Amino acid sequence: MARIAGVDLPKDKRIEIGLTYIYGIGISRSRSILNQIDLNSDIQVKNLNDEQVIAIRNALNDQHEVEGDLRRLENLNIKRLMEIGAYRGRRHRLGLPVRGQRTRTNARTKRGGKKTIAGKKKAPRK
Repeated sequence: MARIAGVDLPKDKRIEIGLTYIYGIGISRSRSILNQIDLNSDIQVKNLNDEQVIAIRNALNDQHEVEGDLRRLENLNIKRLMEIGAYRGRRHRLGLPVRGQRTRTNARTKRGGKKTIAGKKKAPRK
């Protein structure tokens, strides 16, 4: 089993797909890394030898922010927005959508589930 950037890659997947299990690497970045080190993308993770795994690790460490470093960087950017009082920072603080989505009807994930009161009786008419 290959362990890259603190993540165990799944053994039975192709290396192109296996690299996407690392936070910060999508399919296009995975392909570019494999092209850079001249590695076939159809090889399964379990068939990689040690030199190939080391080459992938070196390519990731040299050029890309992944896993813990990337998460820390994102959190620092959000905290900076909150501290300077930017609109986006306020939306993060309130737990509302940040990128201009409507909140009157949708945004259930951010605002929380729909709250209904069972058996609530209306006030009697006078």
